[in-house]
This record gives sequence, structure tokens and C-alpha cells, in this order.
Amino acid sequence: MRIAIVTESFLPSLNGVTTSVCRVAESLRDLGHEATIVAPGPAPTTFAGHRVRTLPGVPVRGFRAGLPTAGVRRALRDFDPDVVHLASPFLVGAGGVSQAERLRLPTVAVYQTDMPSYVRQHGPGALGRGASQATWRWVRRLHSRADLTLAPSRPTLEELRRHEVPRTDLWGRGVDTRLFHPGHQDDPRTLDLRRALAPGGEVLLGYVGRLAPEKELHRLVALAGLPGTRLVLVGEGPSRNELGARLAEAVATSRHRPNLPPAFLGPMTGDALARSYAAMDLFVHTGTKETFGQTLQEAAASGLPVLAPAVGGPLDLVRHGETGYLYDPDDPATMSALAAELVASPALRDRMGRAGAQMVAGRSWHSLTERLVGHYEQVLAGRAA
Repeated sequence: MRIAIVTESFLPSLNGVTTSVCRVAESLRDLGHEATIVAPGPAPTTFAGHRVRTLPGVPVRGFRAGLPTAGVRRALRDFDPDVVHLASPFLVGAGGVSQAERLRLPTVAVYQTDMPSYVRQHGPGALGRGASQATWRWVRRLHSRADLTLAPSRPTLEELRRHEVPRTDLWGRGVDTRLFHPGHQDDPRTLDLRRALAPGGEVLLGYVGRLAPEKELHRLVALAGLPGTRLVLVGEGPSRNELGARLAEAVATSRHRPNLPPAFLGPMTGDALARSYAAMDLFVHTGTKETFGQTLQEAAASGLPVLAPAVGGPLDLVRHGETGYLYDPDDPATMSALAAELVASPALRDRMGRAGAQMVAGRSWHSLTERLVGHYEQVLAGRAA
């Protein structure tokens, strides 16, 4: 099969959309399919043996937003795909679905970014609500033109259906258990990192992801004063300096014995990222706008218990009391109490970490991409009928 992947984000940008596109492209190659990737530039010219066609873009809040120019049509016409995969469509994806319609190509849209919630978060009061409603109208209009829209979690699927997005189905995300696994905890480089981060044997509370307002990282302030702990953050973004100052102040003014200041390790990929997860004792997620939550799966695969909000994607990824805890995002005291329970019990952390690793063991990108190809075939069969 020939698949054109039209994506809103790609390398060198690091985020959930880029990760899923890269893993799908690799798995499609391994399954014997051909693909081309249409993405905002600058980007590599090839990836996993597939050609990458770049589009002009503009920087928006640290992202490279692509522009749906005539390059989308040229790329689709030149490649002549069997199906067009729209990865988190919004701007580039709008061009992708329009050009696919002109060329009479079937489309599968993957809903991944909760843009309406992000827009509302950045607008005050009625202005934010109005902007969110307008964004939902755009999302509904865009996805209504696709043959099929795939949601990554059951809560997100239900939300799409509440907003009357037609022809929807569930397709989760894979996790690379060859890269992320508990064995990294005994790696000498992991042990060196852990000694550097926790010289006094501190319990390391970790976060991995973009440091931006939509991730609602202010919730970490409730954990900054837990005695005998240290916050460790992997990632970069526009909130880096403000967040660092807030967390450092919370640590310094804690009524308990002062903890070490938070550690910011910057963006990481590959083995370095895997060792960073493995050096942590507990993974903490703060955002309530996640359609899935890929880092929660990576943390579980690494053998970590996960503490996450009881809303959105995490509801599918955390088994409360078994692989971690789900907390009320509007109740900082509950979040802190659950974290304190995990901090106090290495045995509990170990039990939950092992259960989490077992839970995600079968979620390889290979198997998830096989299911994705099944969705492609479903759409092709519908077109043929």
C-alpha cells in the first residue's frame, strides 16, 4: 500500500505528533508499505526510507506551523497514494483534505491535539469560550470531510462524538518497549545520573514533556515541598524560566527541610531519554487537555508508577491503585497526598511499576500500525463499495 502522511509537525520538532508519525513511518516500512511524508520545513529529506516533502512554515509559540500551500497538491499528485493519512490535521491537514478531495483520494484523519481546549486556555472568559467554540466548528468541519477519524482514547472518542464529528473509531498509540524498559534502571549510566540528581538518596519525581502553559505545570508546585524528594523535568518550552522560578521558590519556602532545587535536564531523545525515565522513582503528569498521553506509556514501560489527572487520555492509561494513581486536578491536596503515599513506600512504587510495565508490554508500534493499516483498508473498501 502507498500512504501519504500529511502532518502538522515533524522533525526536528519533538512532540507527540512527531513521535507518532515517526513510529508509524518506521512500522509501515517494516510491514512492506511505501510512504511519503508532507510536513512543515525545515525537516530531513528522508525518514525511515521514505521521502519527506517540506512546506513553508511560521513559528507559533515555539512550534513550526506549516502553511497549506500548493506543495501539498504536488506531493500528493507526484506520489499517487492509495490513502492519505492526516496527522493531527488543523492547517496543513486542511490543505491535505482539500487536495485529497480534488484528487479523489480517501483520507484517514488522526485526532491528536485538543486544540479547542488550548485555545480556550489562552483566552480570558467569554473570549476564550467563543474562540474554543469557533475552533470546534473548524475541527468538526475539517474532520467531517475525512472518510474516517481516529481518536487515541475512549474519552477523546466520546468528546468527538459529542461534538458531532462523524465516522469515528478508536486507535491508540504504541510504545517502544525495546527502548523504554525497566532494565535501564541497572545501567551504569542511569546509576551515575541518579547519583548526580539524588546525592542524598532523594526520591525523584519526574516529568517529561513540553514546558508550556497548556501542560498546566503549575500543579507541580504542590509537590515541590514534599520532604526527601526532588523534581526532575525533561523538556523545553516557553514556560521554562517562569516555572523554574516558581518551583525554586516553593522548595525554598517549604516548612520541611529544604529539598534540592528542581533539576531541568532539557530536551532528550533515544537512549538518553530512556535512562532519564529509568532514573526517576515516580512519574507525574499535570495536563488535563491530553487526548492520549504518550509519556505516561513510556514511563509505565520504564517501570514507573504514574500519577496523573483523572481526565482525558490518562483514564485509559492509568489503572488507579494498580499502575499508579489518578487525582482530581482541582484538588492539589489530594494530588500531594497520593504522591506522598508513593514517596513513603518503595514497595508500593515497585509493585505499581511492575504492573505498569506488564500492562503496556503488548502495545508495540508494529501491532498498532497493523491495526492502522486495517483502518486504511476499511476506508478503501468503503470507497470501492
